[in-house]
Parts: sequence; C-alpha cells; structure tokens
Amino acid sequence: MQILRSLWLFIQDQVLGMKWLNVLIGDLLSLLGVDTASRLGGSIQFFVYDVVKITVLLCFLIFVISYIQSYFPPERSKRILGRFHGIGANIISALLGTVTPFCSCSSIPLFIGFTSAGLPLGVTFSLLISSPMVDLGSLILLMSIFGAKVAIIYVVVGLVIAVLGGTLIEKLHMEPYVEEFIRNAGGVDIESPTLTKRERVQYAKEQVVDTFKKVFPYILVGVGIGAVIHNWIPESWIEAVLGGNNPFGVVLATLVGIPMYADIFGTIPVAEALLYKGAQLGTILSFMMAVTTLSLPSLIMPSSSLMMVSCIRRGE
Repeated sequence: MQILRSLWLFIQDQVLGMKWLNVLIGDLLSLLGVDTASRLGGSIQFFVYDVVKITVLLCFLIFVISYIQSYFPPERSKRILGRFHGIGANIISALLGTVTPFCSCSSIPLFIGFTSAGLPLGVTFSLLISSPMVDLGSLILLMSIFGAKVAIIYVVVGLVIAVLGGTLIEKLHMEPYVEEFIRNAGGVDIESPTLTKRERVQYAKEQVVDTFKKVFPYILVGVGIGAVIHNWIPESWIEAVLGGNNPFGVVLATLVGIPMYADIFGTIPVAEALLYKGAQLGTILSFMMAVTTLSLPSLIMPSSSLMMVSCIRRGE
C-alpha cells in the first residue's frame, strides 16, 4: 500500500505537477542572476514554470481528447442520448460534455443539432453546462496542481450542477422560449464520415494547433494574474476577502468571476495562487465555475441567435 501511495505521489508531483521543472527553471534563473527569492524573481519563476507546464499538458491532453472526440460525432452522440430517458439522459449528456471542446461556443452547434433533432431541452442543456466546465483535460490538470481529491470534487460538483441544471430546465418546460430557427435547424447535425486511425490522428493534431491558438492567450493572462497574486498580494488580504471568516466569500468570488471570460486552463493558475494565499477551497471552486460557465459571453451566446450563427459559420 505504501509503495502504491509513493508511486501515486511521484506521478502527481513529478509527472503531472512537473515539480522538477520548477526546480530547473529556478536554477536557470539563478544562473542568469535573477533572485527567485525576491517578489519579482518569484513572479518570473512562477510565470515561466506555469506557462511551460500548462502548455505541455494542454497539448498532450488536447490530442488525446480530440482523438476520443472523433468517435463521437453529433449524430452518434444523438443516438446515444436517445436511448436514455429522465435523469439518466441528463447524466449521460453531462458525461458526453466531458469529451466535447473547451468552450460554450464550440458546444452550441451540438446544442442546436440535438434540440432540432427533438431531444429534450433539459438533456441538451446538461451537455451545454458541463462542456466548458468539466472535461478530461481539466481533471488531469487539476490533479497536477491541487491533487486528486480536489480534482475529483471539482469534476463531480460540475457534473452534478450540469445534471441538476438540465433537469430543472426540463421541469420548467422552457421549450417555447427556444428560438424558432434552432428548432428547425435540421442541417446542423450531420453524420461524420467514418475515419481511419491515421485520419483521427491528423484530426487530433489539427485540434491541438487550433485549440492552442485560442487558449494560449488566456493561459498567459491567467498565469500573469496568478503570479501577481502569488507574490505581490498579501496573504492577509486574500484571507480577509475569500477566507473562512468571510461568510460572503463564495458569493463574492462568483460575482467577480462572472464578468471574466477565460478557458479552464487560464483559470486554474489564478485558482492555484488563491489557494496558496489562503482562500477557501469552496470559494475557489465557485470562482472557477463562474469564470468558465457563468461568464457574460457564455450567458449571451445561448440566447443570441446572431452569436450562434456566427459560431456555426466559423465551424467552432
């Protein structure tokens, strides 16, 4: 048992967390005359380490997830969901959301296709909620930073929210409020042709390049904010605002996260810095979910036909 625990800690710290990389970057910066013990030097080390680590993990995970995703074209996903009913359909839909792309805009074509195909609105919303908030990539990256327990808690809570949100929408009978063009958009959901393994690999490579271009700016911004929080903002400030002594910490973190728009990979470095400074875990998870799922663009896109059409025409 002790051997397995030691092996898991090695995988978490050195393989996923790449702590060896942090030491290497610190040594290299020291050779260049940068004092990593100072605020500025520590910020530089934090920034370089997190950018490189997240970039490496991101590219690897996008490739694996995209390869898996190639087996789930819209038509096949629709058939899978059509076999289930009630809350079971919401659960399967939320789980399918974990293998879809990384943002709400990318999930909207699936939402339109499923809705126009006659699937229950609540089922499609479970996928739309889970897709930007929970995916296989975020699970691995969260494990590399926060550990397995926190990562599993985040994913489970995200899936529960997706299932409950979809179920609530279905119980409220919101179908009449869906735009007419969405209900009639029969041409969105088209069966993907059968791909060879080589074509799937090529598709995964293209997704790595395309997604990296979209996500990397958010990584730079997120890591930059995290570096400032990590080395420049006093711990007492974070504890006072987002610590356990503030009963409104969760609400405040959620409200702060809503105006922001970032991918989960750009949000994690900020969450990492907040946790290091003493913010409560529940508060941090609320912030992450608000940024990735409740951001203003994510709220606007599902209700705006122009935004939806734009996403579809761009092929996202």
